[in-house]
Amino acid sequence: MFGKLSLNAIPFDEPIIVGTGVVVAIGGLALLGLITYFRLWGYLWREWITSVDHKKIGVMYIILALVMLVRGFADAIMMRVQQAMAAGDAAGYLPPHHYDQIFTAHGVIMIFFVATPFILGLMNVVVPLQIGARDVAYPFVNSLGFWLSAVGAVLVMLSMFVGDFAATGWVGYPPLSELGYSPTVGVDYYIWSLQVSGLGTTLGGINFIVTILRMRAPGLNLMKMPVFVWTALITNILIVAVFPVLTATLVLLAADRYLDMHFFTNELGGNAMMYINLIWIWGHPEVYILILPCFGAFSEIIATFSGKPLFGYKSMVYATSSIGILSFIVWLHHFFTMGSGANVNAFFGVMTTIISIPTGVKLFNWLFTMYQGRIRFHSATLWTIGFMCTFAVGGMTGVLLAVPGADFVLHNSLFLVAHFHNVIIGGVIFGCLAGLSFWFPKVFGFTLDEFWGKVSFWFWLIGYHLAFTPLYILGFMGMTRRMNHYDHPEWQPYLIVALIGAIIIGLGILALMIQFAVSIRDRKKNADLTGDPWDARSLEWSTASPAPFYNFAHVPHITSLEQHWDDKQSEDPPARRRDYEDIHMPKNTGAGFIISAFSLVLGFALVWHMWAIAAIGLIGMIATFIARTYDRDVDYYVPAREVERIENARYAQIQQAASR
Repeated sequence: MFGKLSLNAIPFDEPIIVGTGVVVAIGGLALLGLITYFRLWGYLWREWITSVDHKKIGVMYIILALVMLVRGFADAIMMRVQQAMAAGDAAGYLPPHHYDQIFTAHGVIMIFFVATPFILGLMNVVVPLQIGARDVAYPFVNSLGFWLSAVGAVLVMLSMFVGDFAATGWVGYPPLSELGYSPTVGVDYYIWSLQVSGLGTTLGGINFIVTILRMRAPGLNLMKMPVFVWTALITNILIVAVFPVLTATLVLLAADRYLDMHFFTNELGGNAMMYINLIWIWGHPEVYILILPCFGAFSEIIATFSGKPLFGYKSMVYATSSIGILSFIVWLHHFFTMGSGANVNAFFGVMTTIISIPTGVKLFNWLFTMYQGRIRFHSATLWTIGFMCTFAVGGMTGVLLAVPGADFVLHNSLFLVAHFHNVIIGGVIFGCLAGLSFWFPKVFGFTLDEFWGKVSFWFWLIGYHLAFTPLYILGFMGMTRRMNHYDHPEWQPYLIVALIGAIIIGLGILALMIQFAVSIRDRKKNADLTGDPWDARSLEWSTASPAPFYNFAHVPHITSLEQHWDDKQSEDPPARRRDYEDIHMPKNTGAGFIISAFSLVLGFALVWHMWAIAAIGLIGMIATFIARTYDRDVDYYVPAREVERIENARYAQIQQAASR
């Protein structure tokens, strides 16, 4: 019944893992105790676990991303300590197999369970508000997508304490990921965690495409949409196009491991290069899935804090669309050295160079937006300026790596590691934290503490450059990726500097947590009830902060790109309407959580070959989904008198805040 699972699966001989497990267990029990003591279970179930409110789901996505950021950073700091120590005769403190698991888990966590949930969280919070919608098109599917993503993260975390994780690198290249070279359950955890979370991401992509195309406010045509909505649309088209490729690739790898197939082995006609092509056909658009929404966030932020309309709106839209198209024809630059031939390499090198052009257009548009603007150096502005400086370097090194001849020298070196961290940290992480700082009041009604936000920014910026600039140098010196030990003592000083940089980034994460704590403590002082804290132009600011659960008492009618700004500047602004109507809203449901709980049972059982338990998980998922389809009580109406009461109370708060 328990398949391969036994007590031997718990690594009692690994003191680091056992110690971490004890700390996590104590922390988890303490958290459960606090929830029980304060009788919060009912509140959490009603208001969060079963919620279909896009804002609350967005918050849960962001919380998931922040929790996994701490785990992913812990892996990073362990790698940096190991590399700073393990020179010459010193072996360091991590066994080689454990080190391999750590760098694999670090990559998987940061891409799938930090960057992706953070992006989806920001889109959940902002997109419906920016298009004048009361919620996303399919609220239940939105809830299900989040909980599936959370289950994928739980499976990754379980692998640390029960069994092991893959030791293959974050893209799981065969033959190393095949059964002959990875006979333990590590790759199986990898497969099923990504399959479950990938399904959640795909559902989210479909949801947002339908929401943006079908639920915009009257008059809001495509060329009046905020740039963030455009980037969200292109991003979700990419998600729906490429995540099924990842699903199919992992299905084939699972067939190799579970059914003795040979899709990716040399035996019986298989070919590992097929896997590498498939994984990067997904993997390179994935880079733009992560960065495009951040580009949209930077566009909103830089226009707001420059006090000007965004320069070159149409060129921003065309640049975003062209990046989305070109992202499908650059994947082969990830393996220039694998014998595809000069003509193929030349084509993909040229296409990789061309895709940098629309990104450059965006950068110049942001600079021209700032030019002669009334720039306010809010923490979100600092994240944006830091991004522009850092990302420009990442773009230049990317163009260098697009030259096949240069790539032959630098491929698989630390230069490449520095490059992609340059764009992922300097682009995606900076963008997510900028968006969090900027849009935080729309959910919670108070602003984040600016002092600690700026402290976090400077720690991140300085720490990043100290941590990864030495890796560019080490790449030129010939140090390859994934080394847990080296015999060149001249490399060690650079790796010590990189460790110092990683520690400073850790201080940035700590400052971020302090910022949350201080802001919550001082939330009354920082409360914003005016609905317009940044004097912004985007449509979502036409609602008060925080946005009510129904978003808009009256769905807005749009006549221009700068609708809210035009209304504020008008000598005769729209009067406050009182003709309230009933509002149709979806009811909360626990079906998404229950389906995801069964998916956790299914995934864990498949990892350990517990076929009976896997069947229970699968049947439970299907049965819950079918039961949900027969539930007719899935929505309700907020009575007009209740809407009027809420709006009058909020209006009184706004007037009181304005008088202060």
